[in-house]
Amino acid sequence: MPILDWMTRGDDVRAAAGVPYRLLDAVPALDGGNAASENMLIKGDNLDALKALLPYYKGAVKCIYIDPPYNTRSAFDQYDDNLEHSQWLAMIYPRLVLLRELLAEGGSIWVSIDDNEGHYLKVIMDEVFGRANFVANAVWQKRYSRENRGAIGDVHEYIAVYAKSPERFKLERNLIPLDEKQAKIYKNPENPRETDPSKRWRGLPMTAQGFRPNQMYEIVAPNGQTHRPPEGRCWSMIESEFRKLKAADRIYWGRDGTAQPSVIRYLSEVEGLVPWTWWPHEEVGHTDESKKEANALFGADVSFGTPKPERLVQRILHIASNPGDLVLDSFLGSGTTAAVAHKMGRRWIGIEMGDHAETHCKPRLDKVIAGEQGGVSKSVGWTGGGGYRFYRLGLPVFDADGHITDDIAFATLAAHIWFSETGTPLTGGADTPLLGVHKGMAYALLYNGILGDRSVSGGNVLTATLLARLREESRWNGLMTVYGEWSKLGAARLADADVTFKQTPYDVRAR
Repeated sequence: MPILDWMTRGDDVRAAAGVPYRLLDAVPALDGGNAASENMLIKGDNLDALKALLPYYKGAVKCIYIDPPYNTRSAFDQYDDNLEHSQWLAMIYPRLVLLRELLAEGGSIWVSIDDNEGHYLKVIMDEVFGRANFVANAVWQKRYSRENRGAIGDVHEYIAVYAKSPERFKLERNLIPLDEKQAKIYKNPENPRETDPSKRWRGLPMTAQGFRPNQMYEIVAPNGQTHRPPEGRCWSMIESEFRKLKAADRIYWGRDGTAQPSVIRYLSEVEGLVPWTWWPHEEVGHTDESKKEANALFGADVSFGTPKPERLVQRILHIASNPGDLVLDSFLGSGTTAAVAHKMGRRWIGIEMGDHAETHCKPRLDKVIAGEQGGVSKSVGWTGGGGYRFYRLGLPVFDADGHITDDIAFATLAAHIWFSETGTPLTGGADTPLLGVHKGMAYALLYNGILGDRSVSGGNVLTATLLARLREESRWNGLMTVYGEWSKLGAARLADADVTFKQTPYDVRAR
């Protein structure tokens, strides 16, 4: 597969691996609404923040949407958007690598972009996510009025879509609901003003392309006319299925009874439309709409570049996720993705650098929790509720040599040890020495007095008694890896007990 080359490519491709794992320090004073919420608003550089999330959320995010700087050579206050191509690629590449690691098996990533870097982005995403995992390049009509400044008016942007598994994404993605404009072709001929979807219908063609011998039968209409499939086509079903539909009065022969047979389909049976790549402004909003939404939230004198309209994000989240799924935006901007995800009942993680996490994202999300009625609130029935926790990036978990730093909490160290050993996030919390079992190996951590032992080292030393306790409480007699301050059991006894001992902090490494 062709790859894109630029001046610092070698360093940039390896950059994600070199990013240190950092702590996420909770800031309870800046939490919003229900403090028990799983939603996270993180202030800090998104490269560091994404790495910090890996031990907890690798493979857990159903939908990622990002709207990175477009490299338009017009700097925003909060972004350096005046980057040369190589600098832009150096910025986006390692972030895409980390986002890939966070994506769930049935998940998808959606990236807004314009023509300045869109084609470069496609090549990079082919490399990072795999060319076979490309789903579509949606075209969003961002303007509804003529653009007369350029040689050709710029009225659209793109949204590049990739899936961890395109086949699974196709099975799990949601259809687009029909609006009345799209549903107007479903009618009740006896009552043109009919609104009941169970009485409005249309006739669907009963032919399919190709030749299938068992779908080439002759059909005799009620008026005696004989019908066969047109040249190069066959009927769309076998004869027995046709007879069932005919008996159920689900075949339409045209107004005068002479037309080719078609299948009657009621509006109530239509689940929705398969999403396509053309997203007109009437359906998902435009830049004027998004500016009005921003003005209502922040005031007309506050500029935040070109935020996306809530309806655009709603369309993405509707297709790619369901209530309760986890949504991530690592270029949160003015907070649109988190706000829409919150209103739609999704869990969310938003990352924003600089003061905008506090000056824009937090106030907006606080208004959402209070029941703000702008954007998509009315269309999704939003009345308020929920909450989020606010975090700032803290110290690195590991020092320059890869050893854990001092005073790391048990739960934090447990998550990193589990991730380094298994490559999967630690779920269910960490409040006991036994972290879990993965592929036939149990992992335990003796650290920071987790056992409440007042003996030397607070129970962080592996002894025969402590090992027996771990076995009894975990009910696990198979292979076990134990991290601790030191072990009083010799190599032979450990081998007999099927235990591998690793010493903290020396044997704890960043993955």
